[in-house]
Amino acid sequence: MALSNNVIGCINFVAMLLSIPVIGAGIWLAMETDNSCVKILQWPVIILGVLILVVALAGFIGGFWRIPALLIFYLIAMLILIILLACLVVFIYMVTIRGSGHMEPSRTYLEYHLEDYSDWLRRRVQSSYKWDRIRSCLSSTTMCAQLNQSYKMAQDFFNVPLSPLQSGCCKPPTQCGYTFVNPTYWISPINNAADMDCLSWNNDQTQLCYSCNSCKAGLLANLKKEWRTADIILLITLVGLIWVYLIGCCAFRNVKTKEIFRKYKQGYADTN
Repeated sequence: MALSNNVIGCINFVAMLLSIPVIGAGIWLAMETDNSCVKILQWPVIILGVLILVVALAGFIGGFWRIPALLIFYLIAMLILIILLACLVVFIYMVTIRGSGHMEPSRTYLEYHLEDYSDWLRRRVQSSYKWDRIRSCLSSTTMCAQLNQSYKMAQDFFNVPLSPLQSGCCKPPTQCGYTFVNPTYWISPINNAADMDCLSWNNDQTQLCYSCNSCKAGLLANLKKEWRTADIILLITLVGLIWVYLIGCCAFRNVKTKEIFRKYKQGYADTN
């Protein structure tokens, strides 16, 4: 029985290690500019990772020190956390299944359209209340100013693969026909009616295209890319946790079976 308890303790130690990628994914998301401005996914991921760590620690202590109450708590709580993690993995996949960039003539970078993305993601950026806060956060970064330091000639700029945020927020849409002066200063649009964003563009370095739908779409494109990466990490962790949980259940059952058998033999010996 001691061996089985030690096995349960070791299994839960592995579960503790598996919480690290979940917490790490949340911290990584929190450090990214777009996620730090939107503040949607990182805290649920971090909290879930911490809960997995705490529950696994309870199972580890219960296994090595033979505390049945902690082991039962571990089995119930970890099952709930596994279900929650599975729901989160599926949810991230479903809200990021739509949306991609569009090629433009003579441009290496892509353009992004808000209507391409899922309704749930669009609702996170469409209300003026939510977007004002996000826009203020994005405009306080140096992502657009960095372009001016790196690209002086129009053709050099047109050949660079901009990030979705830079493409959507730092320049006007290509179809407007603005003339390049520098990456964040454009003049003489050919077709202001091509898109509402053509009218939203402002050469004021604090305004640029932060009020454009293309900026919102670029933000969602960035979120999609980062959330998909985090989702892969969470999926791998989920598979690991399921295996660890199943092995832990088997080990716990063996402990209980041996304990019942021991009590049965002891009772049989007492009757004789």
